[in-house]
Amino acid sequence: MCLAVPGKIVSIDKSNPEFIVAKVSFGGAIKEINIQWLPNAKVNDYIMAHVGTALEIISKEEAEAAIKTSNDFAEMQNRLDDELIS
Repeated sequence: MCLAVPGKIVSIDKSNPEFIVAKVSFGGAIKEINIQWLPNAKVNDYIMAHVGTALEIISKEEAEAAIKTSNDFAEMQNRLDDELIS
């Protein structure tokens, strides 16, 4: 099983056509992501990334839903952790 994370492309570097990378914002943290498999990706697109590689372009709504689900899981885990500690 793999975990892909949504992010927003803030810039694209095409200086090496064999390895196109984008700076992608993940909740404000900027990471360089290989977007070679997504030739139609552009600045302000949302992507799903796994291990430094963009897998697909998604809508803003899909990105927001994925982030909400992730936050919901984290909140649930925190509550479970608090119950175990108490």
